[in-house]
Amino acid sequence: MEKVLITGGAGYLGSVITPALLSCGYHVTVIDNFMYRQNSLLECCSHRNFEVIRGDCRDASLVLSKLTQSDIVIPLAAIVGMPLCEQDPVNAKLINEDAVRFIVDHLSPDQKILFPMTNSGYGIGEEGVLCTEESPLKPISLYGNTKANAEKIVLQHGNCITFRLATVFGMSSRMRLDLLVNDFVYRAVTDAAVVLFEGHFIRNYIHIRDVAKAFMHGMSHFENMKGQTYNLGLEDANLSKIELCEVIKRKIPKFEYVESAIGHDPDKRNYQVSNQRILKTGYRPDWSLDEGIEELIKGYRIIRNCHYANV
Repeated sequence: MEKVLITGGAGYLGSVITPALLSCGYHVTVIDNFMYRQNSLLECCSHRNFEVIRGDCRDASLVLSKLTQSDIVIPLAAIVGMPLCEQDPVNAKLINEDAVRFIVDHLSPDQKILFPMTNSGYGIGEEGVLCTEESPLKPISLYGNTKANAEKIVLQHGNCITFRLATVFGMSSRMRLDLLVNDFVYRAVTDAAVVLFEGHFIRNYIHIRDVAKAFMHGMSHFENMKGQTYNLGLEDANLSKIELCEVIKRKIPKFEYVESAIGHDPDKRNYQVSNQRILKTGYRPDWSLDEGIEELIKGYRIIRNCHYANV
C-alpha cells in the first residue's frame, strides 16, 4: 500500500482526489488548514487508511514529519487565482512557491511528486496556434508566476509529473463558484443572464473528476510518464466565453448573455491548448463539457450561497 501525502487536500480539487485515492487502495494523509471552514472530507473519516491533520503547509516540522513517511506527495495547497493572490501577495509566494520548494528539497530520490500547474501560465497565446508543453510560459499574474516557478522546482526533482490544468469545472464537496464554467452556469440558473467582457477570449476546460483521474493515471503509469509536464484539458473544448455561453444556453434556453466593452480579464487568459501528450499515454477524460454543465445545473438546485468561492 503506497502512502500519499496531500497538502491542501480539503480544497476544491483535493476533496475529489482524496476519496478517489482511498477507493483505489492508497493510504492518504491530508494536511489542510481548513481556511474556508469546509467539511468536505467528512465522508473519508470512516476509512481506515485516511489520516487528516489540521495544519499549515508552511509548518516545516509538521510537513517534514509526514513527508518522511510518504511514498507520493501531491502539493495542492495554494492561494488559488489571480484575485486572491493580489490580495495576499506575501502568502501567495510562501504557499504557492516556497512551500513547494521545501517539499522538493526534502524529498529522497525515490519519492514521487505529482504537481498541478495552471495552463494560465501560457498567458496570451497566438491566434490559431495551439500551446503545447514546449510552448514558452508567459504568465502575467502573480498567481501564474508563482505556479510556474513552483513547476520548475518540481521538474528539477526528476521523479515527478506535473499537470498544466485547463480551467476546471464540475461539482465538488468544497465547491467553487468563481471558476468560469461554474460561475456562468450558476448565473444562468439563478439570474438567467450574464454580462460578458472580452467574450472572444479562448480557454480550455476540464472536469474536476477527470483531473483526479489524471493524477491516478499518472501514479499507475509513473515510470513511463515521469520527468514530464502534461497539458490536461478537453481537446474539443478550446472555446471562447461566447461559445461557452452558447453551450450553456442549449441546456438552459432562458439564459441570455450580452457583451460589454466595460471590464477586462486581469489574467489575460486567451489561448488554445493541445492535450495530445497525455492522450498518447492512454489517458482519456470521461466527462464532456455538456455533461459537466448538466451536473452543475443539478448541483445548483441544492446550493444557493455565495460563500462557495475563494474570493
